[in-house]
Amino acid sequence: MDQHASKHNPTPAQESENYKPQLIPNTLKMIKGGLTMNEQDHQASTTVKSPIKNKIGSVFIPVKDIERAREWYCKLLGLTPDCEIMNGHLCPLPMEGAGVILDTMPMWGGKEPGGAPSIQTPTFMFLTTDLQASYSFAKDNQVTLVTDIQFDHWFVIKDPDNNLLMICKE
Repeated sequence: MDQHASKHNPTPAQESENYKPQLIPNTLKMIKGGLTMNEQDHQASTTVKSPIKNKIGSVFIPVKDIERAREWYCKLLGLTPDCEIMNGHLCPLPMEGAGVILDTMPMWGGKEPGGAPSIQTPTFMFLTTDLQASYSFAKDNQVTLVTDIQFDHWFVIKDPDNNLLMICKE
């Protein structure tokens, strides 16, 4: 065996000579996401237990005309516009992941002359695997574009009720 091969395939004696033990706290920091055991204990003792899950069920979007909104969102998302309108003001859309519920918001200003206030800052994003195709689709379907594609990652549109919605590359 030549010397070159022995450097790449060390013998057990060479392995023990080159062995450099890691200090346990540093090793645990790597395993436990950068926290030492003391830091983890402190974090665990300051974490409040809550019956509220860290999981989003649905996002409500305020709309003025539930039928018109259902048609617009179904076209945007490629859904059949036969989603049930419940109690005259709610329309849950069939979604993957967190749900979207269109709502005329009768308890939150929907009965007022202007209806419930629209969402003026995008609060969630619809995902896409093809950002350019999504942008073109929105443009071709007369969706109001608020921004062009930004940072090759997202753009913002406006629905008929002036809610701002983000489309983001997955």
